[in-house]
Amino acid sequence: MTQLERGLAARKTPQGFASRFSAFTRALRRRQTRNGYLFMLPSMIVLAVFVFWPIVQSFILSLQNWRFGSDTIPWVGLDNYRRLLEDPRVEGAFSNTLEYTAVVVPVTLLLAFLLALALNERIPGRTFFRAAFFLPVIASFAIVAIVWRFLLNPDIGLLAYWSREIGIPTRSWLRDARYAMPAVMIVSIWKNVGFNMVILLAGLQGIPDTYYEAAKVDGANHWQRFRYVTLPLLRPTWMFVLIITIIGSFQVFDQVWVMTPRGGPLHSTETVVTYIYYQGIELLDISYAASIGVVLFLIVFALTLVQLRLFRFRELDY
Repeated sequence: MTQLERGLAARKTPQGFASRFSAFTRALRRRQTRNGYLFMLPSMIVLAVFVFWPIVQSFILSLQNWRFGSDTIPWVGLDNYRRLLEDPRVEGAFSNTLEYTAVVVPVTLLLAFLLALALNERIPGRTFFRAAFFLPVIASFAIVAIVWRFLLNPDIGLLAYWSREIGIPTRSWLRDARYAMPAVMIVSIWKNVGFNMVILLAGLQGIPDTYYEAAKVDGANHWQRFRYVTLPLLRPTWMFVLIITIIGSFQVFDQVWVMTPRGGPLHSTETVVTYIYYQGIELLDISYAASIGVVLFLIVFALTLVQLRLFRFRELDY
């Protein structure tokens, strides 16, 4: 039998068909992978230019001593980080940021979840309430902060006027170190709760009704359906909302800078990002500001990894 005859005979056998089908699937998989990378290429270029490269540059700047306008950029190694550890304002800024995060994140998520549960039911006017709670989200935070600064003004503010009308002593919310941070927290919660509500509401509406119907058939009550159906299936949405909210809380800037006198009074509302702005933009100490930004980036990155790990671990339990 010639080689040509043996090849034709191999094609007619099941083994020959299987090998040709396997080669076809491998070629198709390679083509799909190549097309996938081509579709990702524009986004990867944008991320590389506007995200990854600035991060690398920030790390490099933190190891130098560059002030805006200077001709030389000397290499100082870890001197900026040693200076950071000895700076009391850095410690205060991180402490205020952690305090802000510890209050705003859980309160915002709890209120958003309760609103999402309520507005997921068939109640009268739920479309109006959804739009009303989401309305602050689309407004600029700087504009919102200016409005609240006038509302909380102890002399001409609307809140002070109502307090005087009903006989309650007025407080200088944004000029008192005891009340400035709580005022910023309240405004932040009011501004952000609508966004989290919409995301959680979308997650609730994405749960198929068949799961609830099956749970009813099995005799599950309302709490059991909520515990064993709603919460487990809403976990990916919770993960997204929690990570986004924590990252946003560590980057708080607009409301603090606009509502209070640049993190005052007495630096009581100064956060990490406002201090980075003060060092980098006002004092033009770019390298020192970059070192603070690097530390903030590492903290946020570590917290994000921990959250992803915890959520992945919990998913294995179900």
